[in-house]
Amino acid sequence: MSNQTPHGKGEAKVLKALVWAAGIITMAVLLVIVLTVLINGLPHIKPSLFSIHYNTKNVSLFPAMINTLTMVGLSLLFAAPIGIFSAVYLAEYAKRGSKFVAFIRLTSETLTGIPSIIFGIFGMLMFVDACHMGYSMLAGALTLALMILPVIMRATEEALHAVPDSYREGSFGLGAGKLRTIFKIVLPAATPGILAGVILGVGRVVGETAALIYTAGTVAQIPKNIMGSGRTLAVHMYSLWTEGMNVDQSYATAVVLLVVVIILNLISDLIAKKVNKANQ
Repeated sequence: MSNQTPHGKGEAKVLKALVWAAGIITMAVLLVIVLTVLINGLPHIKPSLFSIHYNTKNVSLFPAMINTLTMVGLSLLFAAPIGIFSAVYLAEYAKRGSKFVAFIRLTSETLTGIPSIIFGIFGMLMFVDACHMGYSMLAGALTLALMILPVIMRATEEALHAVPDSYREGSFGLGAGKLRTIFKIVLPAATPGILAGVILGVGRVVGETAALIYTAGTVAQIPKNIMGSGRTLAVHMYSLWTEGMNVDQSYATAVVLLVVVIILNLISDLIAKKVNKANQ
């Protein structure tokens, strides 16, 4: 039997209505965006868009698709290990309440809020000019790694904090050391949260344009190596749109970009489920 007063029941109904309204609005906005992209893009997806080499007639997006996957891989290669191990230090080794830890958290949160155009200018001055990398995939990947590093680090730290202390105490009780406990018990239990941070980072890499225009360039071909310039799908879509002559193909590129993001998310979700199953 409920002990709620009539006033409390009224508040609960209002809160429930607000929650439902927020959920419906979110779904409606997402649906409108996806439908707009699909309606305008699907009719213009043709085999010529997937030609290996780009030219002004086929406006192929295939090189941009390969460059996007390369950029995601390179960015994660630089950012994921540093982000995850930094979070391990902050969550498992650093003294709680330390000013140093608070400073790192404040720095990472500040980096998260910096506009991507500033990262692009920094990347151009640091990697393109000072390090003599030129407009290249490597310069773009290093810049994007700086952007997603705080995202991965904060998500990993939160995931590690969410692991119950009883897991650690049980492992210590069985005679395991701290390092073994972290790698065999804590990190596997935190894998879904860590992957969520990685997915957020991948989403930012895939959708980034401003930072890459300043660092990776806009060449619409697959570079021979990571020191060559290349454009990703988002930059390709932006370039086609701003040129004004291939707006339909720009919408088609948006459809492919959506599919790539969905596939990457499904792969991450599959990995998380397999890790969870292996830990059970």
